[in-house]
Amino acid sequence: MESWLFLALVLLIAIIGHNSSLIIATIVVMVLKLIPYTVKWLPLIQHKGINWGVTVISVAILIPIATGQIGFNDLWAAFKNPAGWIAVIAGIAVAILSKYGVNQLAAVPQVTVALVLGTIIGVVAFKGIAAGPVIASGMTYCIVSLLNLHF
Repeated sequence: MESWLFLALVLLIAIIGHNSSLIIATIVVMVLKLIPYTVKWLPLIQHKGINWGVTVISVAILIPIATGQIGFNDLWAAFKNPAGWIAVIAGIAVAILSKYGVNQLAAVPQVTVALVLGTIIGVVAFKGIAAGPVIASGMTYCIVSLLNLHF
């Protein structure tokens, strides 16, 4: 019962915040909970879902290359100014943080609750996009490790 109340609260916050991605995600999870025998699927989705999501995002990022909107000239042009180098460094940093984030989520599930809350606040209150929980977990890992804190 508690999980239904929690999901209903998330749905309500998403509706108030007009966040269609969070609304859809919450409704999908609620529907999955209603379907018999999906209890076996939920851990699989939880475990593999991040990888599936990264794959979908990667496909979306590669589409401009496939359509010819981005080519080698654009790649070379990116290295001709500081913003391009900053983007490369940021991409490397995000990939590293994501690695630590996935490990953190697996090792310390309590982090998930705080990340969900932070993500909901960021999405609803600041009109952000819920694309960074893994990165946020990686940032949490780095800061917690740096300050020698524990969950």
